[in-house]
Amino acid sequence: MAKVTMAKALNNGLRAAMEADPKVLVMGEDVGKLGGVFRITDGLQKDFGEQRVLDTPLAESGIIGTAVGLAIRGFRPVCEIQFDGFVFPGFDQIVSQLAKLRFRSQGRVPMPVVVRIPFGGGIGAVEHHSESPESLFAHVAGLKVVACGNPVDAYWMIQQAIECDDPVLFFEPKRRYWEKAELDVSAQPPPLFTSRVLRAGGDVTLAGYGPMVRVCLEAADAAAADGHELEVIDLRTLSPLDLDPVYDSVRRTGRLVVVSEAPSEASVTSEVAARVQQDCFYSLEAPVLRVTGFDTPYPPSKCEDDYLPDLDRVLDAVDRSLAW
Repeated sequence: MAKVTMAKALNNGLRAAMEADPKVLVMGEDVGKLGGVFRITDGLQKDFGEQRVLDTPLAESGIIGTAVGLAIRGFRPVCEIQFDGFVFPGFDQIVSQLAKLRFRSQGRVPMPVVVRIPFGGGIGAVEHHSESPESLFAHVAGLKVVACGNPVDAYWMIQQAIECDDPVLFFEPKRRYWEKAELDVSAQPPPLFTSRVLRAGGDVTLAGYGPMVRVCLEAADAAAADGHELEVIDLRTLSPLDLDPVYDSVRRTGRLVVVSEAPSEASVTSEVAARVQQDCFYSLEAPVLRVTGFDTPYPPSKCEDDYLPDLDRVLDAVDRSLAW
């Protein structure tokens, strides 16, 4: 099996979905001729034509609104938002229309729209290019929210999201676009809205998603050198959360550290912590700890290394949990 980057895995996944269903369209700013700012859609317009890979105006509300209309007519649009911070001009369309139409029609009008959002920091970008707004959308009823953490998941999850009849916000960790993994396109992927245990361990449970999955795995490697076995869980789906693997793990380890780049206030990590406390209270040997970004706007790029959760901050939380 050849190794592919996450960017190439997403490109291949989009290509496979478009080959399988002529109703799948790709649309966004510079996704056609340029192939997207991260080249995720590179070559798709050349192979599928301008009627299926559409370059749009710089208007996120127009992109989402057009996708809603296309979905009503039976198409499966995949919208690219160039950067996480650019999603907010389309926020009203996503929350007020996209999230509600299937429910409002009692299921008679599917909304198979995928909104791809490169998210997170770590690339030295300017303001509005390194945000983590996933918790805002996970709070909105009617939306599905997922985050891939590696090239293999990226390949399968984008296809599964396109097949879903509900709107899916698809978060892609942009600083992981160039990381490689072996991809077996003949494998059987896990269901879309499920978490996965990536590494078994009996001392502390580490749960993360998107760009933090790699950090959690690196923390597990480092902790093993000190004789501690960390169980690492990739949440993958943020709405609906699939916490059964987390519950099972916490009932064995008695400890949980949840990791995310997003600010901690009213976040996905808050929800995970609350529900684990609710369902695993008598199994906990220490409070659920969180390692997150800070409750400030994302800083200038020269300060992002101090803002982003890193190996040291995760290991510090693990030590505090074990010392409780």
